[in-house]
Formats: sequence, C-alpha cells, structure tokens
Amino acid sequence: MTAQLNHYKSRIVHSTVISLIFIYLIGFSSTIMLAQTGTVSGRIIDKVTNAPIAFANVIVDNTLLGSTTDIDGKFTITKVPAGYVQLMSTYVGYKPVRSRDIFVSPKMEATVELAMEPAENQLEEVVIKVDPFQKRIESPVSMQTIGIREIETNPGSNRDISRVIQSFPGVGSTPNFRNDVIVRGGGPSESRFFLDGVEIPVLNHFATQGASGGPVGIINADFISQVEYYSGAFPASDYNALSGVFEFTQKDGNSNHLFGQVALGASEASLTLEGPVGDKATYLFSVRRSYLQFLFSAIGLPFLPTYNDYQFKTKIRFNTRNELSIISLGSLDKLKLNTGINNPDASQEFILTELPVNNQWSYTIGAVYKHFMKNGYQQLVISRNKLNNQFEKYPENNESLPKTFDYQSNETENKIRYEYHLQNHGVKYSYGISGEYASYDNRTYQAIYLNDSLTEINYQTKFNLFKYGAYGQVSKPFFKERLNLSLGIRVDANTFSSTMNNPFDQLSPRFSASYLLMDGFTFNANVGRYYQLPAYTTLGYANNMDALVNKNATYIGANHYIAGFEHLVNQHIMWSAEGFFKDYFHYPIDLNTGASVANTGAEYSSVSGAVPVKSIGKGQAYGFELLNRMKYSKFTFIGSFTYVRSLFTDIKGDYIPSSWDNRYLITLTGTKDFKRNWSFGAKWRLVGGLPYTPYDLQTSANVQAWDAKGGPYLNYDQLNAKRALAFHQLDIRVDKKYFYNKWTLMFYLDIQNLYNLQNEGQPYIIREKNADGNFSTINNGQNYVLKSIPNTSGTVLPTIGVMVKF
Repeated sequence: MTAQLNHYKSRIVHSTVISLIFIYLIGFSSTIMLAQTGTVSGRIIDKVTNAPIAFANVIVDNTLLGSTTDIDGKFTITKVPAGYVQLMSTYVGYKPVRSRDIFVSPKMEATVELAMEPAENQLEEVVIKVDPFQKRIESPVSMQTIGIREIETNPGSNRDISRVIQSFPGVGSTPNFRNDVIVRGGGPSESRFFLDGVEIPVLNHFATQGASGGPVGIINADFISQVEYYSGAFPASDYNALSGVFEFTQKDGNSNHLFGQVALGASEASLTLEGPVGDKATYLFSVRRSYLQFLFSAIGLPFLPTYNDYQFKTKIRFNTRNELSIISLGSLDKLKLNTGINNPDASQEFILTELPVNNQWSYTIGAVYKHFMKNGYQQLVISRNKLNNQFEKYPENNESLPKTFDYQSNETENKIRYEYHLQNHGVKYSYGISGEYASYDNRTYQAIYLNDSLTEINYQTKFNLFKYGAYGQVSKPFFKERLNLSLGIRVDANTFSSTMNNPFDQLSPRFSASYLLMDGFTFNANVGRYYQLPAYTTLGYANNMDALVNKNATYIGANHYIAGFEHLVNQHIMWSAEGFFKDYFHYPIDLNTGASVANTGAEYSSVSGAVPVKSIGKGQAYGFELLNRMKYSKFTFIGSFTYVRSLFTDIKGDYIPSSWDNRYLITLTGTKDFKRNWSFGAKWRLVGGLPYTPYDLQTSANVQAWDAKGGPYLNYDQLNAKRALAFHQLDIRVDKKYFYNKWTLMFYLDIQNLYNLQNEGQPYIIREKNADGNFSTINNGQNYVLKSIPNTSGTVLPTIGVMVKF
C-alpha cells in the first residue's frame, strides 16, 4: 500500500500500545474508590391516560431492592448498585413492565418514568413475566428495540447510534467508514428518523444531500434512552419511508439536581448538562467539537474535516394531563483540502484531484404537546428544519482558474402534525393529519462531459410545495391476546405537480397479524404499501433555462410482504426468523446514465438525485433474516444473519443487481460486565461484496472529460457488472468505571479492525506523470495516459475515550 497508509498504520500501532499501557495503569492503580451505590427515583403512570399509579410495586431487577409508589405515583430506591440496572413494576389490572437500561452513579440520583399498560380482564394477582423484547401490536414483525446500554458499549461504534444500528438484521454497511443506513437492500435515501416524534432529516455530519449517510452521527448518545428500529410493518402514523423507520426516544433531564459530563475522545470533545428548571421543567443540553483536522493534517491525509454540533431538550409538565417538549439539534461542518502536502503519493493525489471543498450546516427545532384524556391522548407536533449545502471545485485546486463545480442549495421544511390516540375495551384507535410547507433553492454550475462532448450545467431554481396527509389505524387483541390484528391506512399528496396532488393515488394500506401458537412461540406477518417523495435534489433539477425538468416525477412506491416466527425462550433469550419481499415501482431512472437512482447516495461530498429522471423504474429486494438476542444483567448478545438480494431495473427494463446487493450479512456482538467495574465487548461482522460499475477508460482518458470532472467516468453499459470481495472485521471495546463520592470517571478503549484486514475495493484510476512531473498525454495532447492503482481500505483503528460525570 502507499507510504501514506503505512505511515498512518505505524502511528496507529504506536497509539494502540500507549493506549493499552494507559488502561493497564489505570486498572491497577492504588486509587481508593468510595461509594458504590446510588439512588433511582421516578414515577409510575398509566400509559393511556398519564395518570399516576399509586401503590405499584417497583423492584431493581436481580436484587431484593424495591419500593412502592406513593399517592402521586412517585418512588425512591436507595443503595442501588452503581452501573447499568433495570427496574420492574407490577400492579393489579396492569401488564408488568420493565424499564430501559438506567445508568446509576453514586450520589447522582437517576430518574426514570415507567408507563404501565392496562390489562383487560386482569383482577387477580400478577405473575411477574416481562418480555424484554416487547413489540407493538401495530408492528409485530420487523421491529427491534435498542437500549442505551447497547448503544454506549457497542464495540466499534464509538457511541455513534448510526453504527450501532448495523448490528441488527437487515442493516447493510459499506467498507468506507460511512454511516449509510441500508435496510434490506434498499438505498440510503429510503429511511426516516424521528427524535421524540420530530422528524430529523439530517442524521450525520457531512451528510449526502438527497440521502441519509455521512461519516459521523450528529445525535448525542448520552441523551438517548432507547431506539425503535422498523425494517418493515411501519405504523400508519409514520410516512415517507420505503425501507426503514427509526424512532429515537430521549431521556428527560434530571428533575432534582444539576449534573454534567465532559467527554474527550480520539476525534472530538463534548460537554453535556442536565437538570431542573423550577418545579415543572427539566432540560438537557450538549455541545461538541471535533479536532480531526489536526490529526489528519499531522498524518498527511489529503482532506481536513471539522464538525460541530449541539443538542437540546426541555420538558415542561404543566400537570398530569398536559406536557410540552421542545427539542433542537444542529450541525456546522467544514471540509477543506490539505493542498500543502509535499509530493503527494498516488492515492493522495487522486483524492485531492476529485474531492471538492464542502461547507454544510443544518438544524431542526420542534415542539411536541401532549394532552392526556380518560382513555387516550392527543398530540400536536410542530417543527422546522433546514439544510444549507455548498460545494466548490477548481481544476487541480488552482483557484486562479474558473471553477468546474460550484453548488449551493437550501432545503427548508415547516411541519405540523396532529394525532389522536384512544384505547377502549382493549381496542386501540389512532388517527391523524399532517401538513408541511417546503422550500428548496439551488444554484448549480458544473462542467460535464456527456455524449462525447463537453457541456455545462448552469441553472438557478427555486420552488415551494405543500405536502398533506392523513392516516387511521385500529388494533385489537382476540382470544385473551392470543391473536392480535392491526389495520391501518394512509394517504399523502403534495402540490409540486398534477402527478402527485391526488392523495388517493398514494393510498397506503397495511395489515399486521400476530398469533401465539404455543407458550413463547409466535407467528407474525405484515403486508403493506408505502410511498416516498423523490428527493428535493431530483424535484429541483433544472435545465440551463432554469426550467424544472422533472415535473412528471411521481411518488416512489413499494409493496412489502413479511412473515416470520419468534420464539421467546425465557425472559432473557429470544430467537426469530423472518422472510421478506419488497416490490418497488415508479423508481426514478437517471436519463443521463440509464441507471436507477436507487444505486446512489453513499458517496462522500456528493449530491444524490440531481439528474433528469423518468419515474419508470422497478425493483425487488427479498431474502430472510435470523436473529438471536440475549439480555442478562451482566451479559448481552446479538447474533444476526441476513440473506438479501437487491435488484433494480435500468432504462431498458432489465433487472440489475443494485449497489446494495450484499447477498449476505453476519454480525455477532456481545458485551460482558466483570468485577471491579470492568466490561469487555466484541463485534465480528461479515459483509458480502457489493457490486460496482467499471470505469469507461476511453472517456476517462479524454483530456476535456477528465479536466471537467477531476476524475474517471463510469461505464454504465456495464452497470454493476463487477463485484468486490466480501469484507469482515473484528472490533473490541474495554470499559473501566471509577465511582467516587460525587463524580464518576470512565475510560474506554475501542479498537476497530483488530486483525487489520485489508479490503480491496474498485481500483483507482489516475493519470501517469512524465519525468518532468507533468501529466503524460498522447494523440497530440488529446488524451491522458491512465493507470490503475490499488484501492485498499482497512486499518487497525484504536480510540481511547475519557468521560467524567459530575
């Protein structure tokens, strides 16, 4: 491999040794630790009405510690062992409930709220049997719940939620260290993300506009209590998604005391604060800044990224029937090129030549108001989000020359959503309406080589549209909850064009069924139709007369068919098997290349979908998944296997393997707690090789073509005709916690790709240089002389982190 990578690896090996010695010295220091117990307080409420439940029993799982709620539903449990714990609550007439994972620190009171669901016809004494893998009646299949412990200690993720998700079945990944969410063969633009009910379109720093991916997640893991991940069977309230829906639930700030945390990692520093505001409100706040640019500059990488973000939540409980949450998060990202490298090697030169400078910022702010009634609640969600994205590129990074790429875009959405939820005699009803006002503007200049000639894309465009939708869903258990059925329907439309303004053209029914075959063994199934609006980058693409060219684009649709079995062995072990089939229609086809837009969205510093299209594409994604989950107080395990095929049609109507056709995915993740507050985790992942399109060497060699793009061109006549090798890697993580009287000190060492597997990707194509250091040409200077160099990724990547809670 290149000198750059060898230099990087030698530094990494050195830092690994230093990190291991550092952890060793910490672990065997003679520091005397103080208190090892803390306090957990909170309240127990009715899940439907939010009313407090008095005299409910609350215990700390796997201990004899417990309490009983008072008349206001409040409880306090003292002398709780420090570390992660779970609570269990029981009360006659309600289903037993288990809490999320709670982190307990000495002298730092942890707070939690448990919502208990009424149990029909249950008046006798409760037998404690809690399913830790509970599902919603609307989504009995293709849904997983991820707890904070799995997020915090997941090896190789560095507390990045987007990477934790990749441990679960059906979620693919790429060997380029990105956070693209690829679910069951669908593209990275096919998932939606909600934070406390507020949609967050931008999940990552340096996000690919028109998709979901990026190299680093924005969400602060310290704020998250759990994540609900849907790979199908979406509730009717969720919309504009074809492959995945992710609902992140934040914890509430501490209602009694001010607490904080300072964290220092290999690439960033952060500060987190939480506490009360008066008697009825709490808050959470964090700010984070990276220093990757200094590390990358020191080791000679050709790009220098800097990212910043903030996250905020406040919750006001006016009384037991009314509460308001306000949330916000945002990012500021800058990527510049390290043009000061002396004598760059071939791989450095390839990146410097092709990668543009990128500046990006985004924010989301939203308010969620809930009003609880006798048998349900109403919810009103109002939010606003914005993304500003800028790129520029000069030939050979020479700013004295005219730009070959100059891009600036803004996406703004203002949203309102009303939902009504009612539960009566075991039947759950839900309905709602939504409206969005979106604004998009774009200024693009790009020199391109198309159809054997050099041309320019040069336009400015702006449009506004109004989106509206409505849904309804009813769910009912039968035969003492042995059979559960749920039926939902949704409609969506918008004012962009006449092809999308009739809501009944986007009629989206869905039906779920779950049947308990025998104790602990359940059959689950779902069928549904889902729609998604094409990306704003597609809708806003214009010609050089500033006229929109994709006015005939339509909603993308997908029919889902899912069935499977689940076996709950006991309260700690679950097995499941699911088969799925997704049938896509109306997918945009790129008229320039003839390829489906479904193949795009996972490139660095790029824009997905900004091309002329025709909504004639089809697609299929199908396969099966096997999952084993174990949850004990000191041990967790997730083992998953996915077989998936993903194929989309080209402009000729032929089915071609998509860029997400991994075929097989295997992930084994386990964490174990040991004495003296040590924990160890390991994750091994095997991912089938992805297809790729070979280069068009004839076009790439053309001087005008290369200079316009700054790199080689793909040969779309051989779309995804090649396939990379499978890649696998082992990640490990070691955690150590020190609990003192009024603060907690935590260290972790995370090592990705422990055995240093080198993954061979599509080779780079670069220009040869002559003895004078100039690029060699032939045919009277009309063509460059090209050569290929290996594209090897993968290296041992250690990270040491320090966190102080106070």
